[in-house]
Amino acid sequence: MPAVRAGGLTERTSRGLLLLGGTVIGSVGLILAGQQLLRHQHTVLTPAASEAVLWKNYRWSWDPGQRREAALLLATADQDSQRRRQRLLQGQAWGSAPIAAAVLQQQASTASQLGDLDRAKSRWQALVLLFPDSPLSADAAYHLSRTNPDLTQHLLKQHPAHPASLERAVETKQALHLARWGPGHHGAGGVIREACLLSTTAAALSNDERQLLARALATLGDGQASLDCLQGAPPQPATALSIGRALLQGTQEQRSKGERLLVALTHSSANPVGATGLEAARLLSEPLYPEATLLAQLPQSLRDQSADIATAEVRLGKRKAASVFQRWPKHPASWQLQWDLARAELLAGRWQQAEGWLQALATTVLPEPLAARQRFWLGLSLAKQGRAAEAKRQWQTLLKQHPPGYYTWRASARLGQDTLPGLNQPAEVMLNSGDRDTSPPSLKWRPLKSDDALVNNLWRLGMAKEAWESWRSRHASRLDPTSLSPAPDHAERITTGRLRLAVGDHWGGLDTLWRTSLRLVGESCNTRWTLHHLQHPRPFAAVFAAAAHEENVHEALLRAIAKQESRYSPGVRSVVGAQGLMQLMPATATELAGRKLNDKELKDPKANSRLGARYLGQLLDQWQGNPWLTVASYNAGPGAAGGWRSDELEQDPELWSERIPYPETRIYTKKVLGNLWAYLQSNQAACAPRHADTAND
Repeated sequence: MPAVRAGGLTERTSRGLLLLGGTVIGSVGLILAGQQLLRHQHTVLTPAASEAVLWKNYRWSWDPGQRREAALLLATADQDSQRRRQRLLQGQAWGSAPIAAAVLQQQASTASQLGDLDRAKSRWQALVLLFPDSPLSADAAYHLSRTNPDLTQHLLKQHPAHPASLERAVETKQALHLARWGPGHHGAGGVIREACLLSTTAAALSNDERQLLARALATLGDGQASLDCLQGAPPQPATALSIGRALLQGTQEQRSKGERLLVALTHSSANPVGATGLEAARLLSEPLYPEATLLAQLPQSLRDQSADIATAEVRLGKRKAASVFQRWPKHPASWQLQWDLARAELLAGRWQQAEGWLQALATTVLPEPLAARQRFWLGLSLAKQGRAAEAKRQWQTLLKQHPPGYYTWRASARLGQDTLPGLNQPAEVMLNSGDRDTSPPSLKWRPLKSDDALVNNLWRLGMAKEAWESWRSRHASRLDPTSLSPAPDHAERITTGRLRLAVGDHWGGLDTLWRTSLRLVGESCNTRWTLHHLQHPRPFAAVFAAAAHEENVHEALLRAIAKQESRYSPGVRSVVGAQGLMQLMPATATELAGRKLNDKELKDPKANSRLGARYLGQLLDQWQGNPWLTVASYNAGPGAAGGWRSDELEQDPELWSERIPYPETRIYTKKVLGNLWAYLQSNQAACAPRHADTAND
């Protein structure tokens, strides 16, 4: 039966159009409703967002910028499928905002990984053309400069400190550029040394250029090569300081040469109490008992103004400590002097005198780690005098106000709350966690909060490598042989440490954060705890979990050792030949493995951590689980540690550890045991504010 026509349309056609129109209208309505819902539920996207949330925003967000951020986060998190990354990033490089440069950079990198070199080249070219000033274009200029030499100069001029620029400078042997912007970059030292050696005549390099190369070599710790590079020319002030510092770490002959150089430096300046003079005085005063005749050669004005010289004179019996503490209470030299004086009285059992020195500086003028040390030992000196209630208050305050570490552990033990588990058991293992960092979820991602908006956004979008390279490019100080580089503030140091950790540079990151913690005074509770947690990362999750499980050793102990030995850097090799995460000597590793291992096997994280765990298990068995002897033995050997046993180890283990005759082992033991407690207490709630701290409460 034919369809009935109505207005030129069949009834069937009319119904079809109505159905199609209704579907379209309904779909649009759903999209608008979804967009309206997301508009009301708008959240800032970060790596902490779930994959489901990111996909929802990528597909449904009314804001194209939000969709692009979701695409970038999904792409940077997906390292397994370049094709999927390519699809996610397709069409997202619109506009002139910095994030468009990030998309172009990711598109080019992904195309390179897929072998699509033409597409990669077009993306690199677009990046350099549209964003020449952005550090994100440095990689593009680096890749394109291989066929376009003009871009090499653009790269070195526009982004001089960017790792891509430094790598290009190494390849093209641009020694002066490397000396000025990155002497520590891999391969830079060799290029700089070669430039000094090849330039054998004075005409080959200007004096300024030679000074620059010499200072760069000195910053690398090679004082003798730095002097050789100068070819007899007197060093500029900052260069002389760097050379002197390096020579002090060398042979006795080099040390003497460095001392003469530093003394001469203090006399050569019109202002002996300037930055270079004060630093020279610090270096010359650094030994526990410096040479009095050496200090006497320094200008009187410098001796009057230097806290380092003043504390040295206290140790030499030429000055009263009280005057130093009164004049320089916030100087690191005073902090060290206070501890040296208190420690001597503690070891002698003169508790009242120890109490006096421990109270000579207020807790509020000390960095957190030193304040924790002060509180613990003040509590012990009070307890030894029979003032148990006062001691208890000190230790309770310590537990409330400080992150977990060596001294909070000992305070907890003194209060009868020591919960150190048996260490010859694997504890919690996560064998299927891959190589992820298994830090508590609340610490997985936090805003960077640097002073650089681009770096903050890259960090928020999961682009840690690009964030670090951009930070390095925009915040590096140019090396100048005539003056000291400005010291970064504490916030900059923390940002640098976080970025280094994020890109896997645990050696540099942990060192930066540790040094910062020893100088940061009056910080907020949140900053103190953030800094603490950052210093106790959990990389190589599956590796350590498996080693702990196979060898029946607590994973926290393995981490405590690895953090101190290698800072989680598998490629580290000590001056005596120890290698890998657990820094095993080849002979020890051979004995543990039952066969000789090559360097590659020794550096392999899985093999190294397993053998290190096996050795720790043997030490735990030998010392019946005693943590002090086990840790000390790992550093100094069981023979040496066994010779240090005494009744004090059971009665006052804190004093026992302070009597360890090897300074390296003494410090090592306390640091490892502090690491152990920190990992065991990683979920502890944040501390209380320190605004009410006093030395006497």
